Amino acid sequence: MDRIPNIGSRGQEQRRRLGYIALAISAVLAVILVASGLPAVWRLVVFLPLWISALGFFQAKDKT
Repeated sequence: MDRIPNIGSRGQEQRRRLGYIALAISAVLAVILVASGLPAVWRLVVFLPLWISALGFFQAKDKT
């Protein structure tokens, strides 16, 4: 099935930038949570920015 792009190159760049920013936030958050010695269940907090990062990259790739 062919996808019809609904964003231009500027929109793709914005989504890609969001992906990189959210990925950086995830990495920093993960380091902080591991270094702080909190219980492992607190590391689940990293899921949200990782999910946002993945959405940004996938949307940029698919031009949606």
